[in-house]
Amino acid sequence: MKVLGVIPSRYASTRFPGKPLIDINGKTMIQRVYEQAKKASSLSEVIVATDDDRIFNAVKSFGGQVVMTSSSHVSGTERCAEVIEKMDKAFDVVINIQGDEPFINPEQINQLCSCFDDDKTDIATLIKKIETEEELFNPNRPKVAIDSTSFALMFSRNAIPEFPNTAKENWLKEHTFYRHIGIYGYRSEVLTKISQLPVSPLEQKERLEQLRWLENNYAIKVAETTHEAIAIDTPEDLEKITFK
Repeated sequence: MKVLGVIPSRYASTRFPGKPLIDINGKTMIQRVYEQAKKASSLSEVIVATDDDRIFNAVKSFGGQVVMTSSSHVSGTERCAEVIEKMDKAFDVVINIQGDEPFINPEQINQLCSCFDDDKTDIATLIKKIETEEELFNPNRPKVAIDSTSFALMFSRNAIPEFPNTAKENWLKEHTFYRHIGIYGYRSEVLTKISQLPVSPLEQKERLEQLRWLENNYAIKVAETTHEAIAIDTPEDLEKITFK
């Protein structure tokens, strides 16, 4: 199975403009993401997809593969779809790697790729067990409900399922809840199709693009991870990073 790792990277950011090029202990963030992705044994190639000359040149400067893409894309999924169209090689699967996680664990990428050993898998993503009430009821931490064969049934910003007759402080005792980890894999032909789908009703309500795929009957396989990558969304997030 040939797998392409794509790292969508935009210069513009409401909370942290230019963050792909911030210096993290002597290397830009995009270089750190790229180097971590290259450690994943499941990936045949890794490429950065950007719409900015500064990022393009930065990737070239450290010897990475990079391609220019349209500035009109509204999601990393759309940017990945343009990359697969431009490649002169065929790939079975595309992995959409978050460009703001400089220390992503390569094993998470390998774990995601393993989901495609199941022929029923159209799209794959990762989940992590929720351990605290703060995480369970935080709307910025999307949740996922899964079936007995590890396929997603529903994503929501609310806790799913709910227990209306049980005090909220006891919900974690009643059920195992999972948080969605926002890294995706797609079969190449599926990626092309889903990038052309219109916004769906559930997606509009929850502001989660993966609901568009579920509403259009694409099967999303999940794998459980215990790793937690640090995303750099604001300058303050840099303070969370420590080096051994």
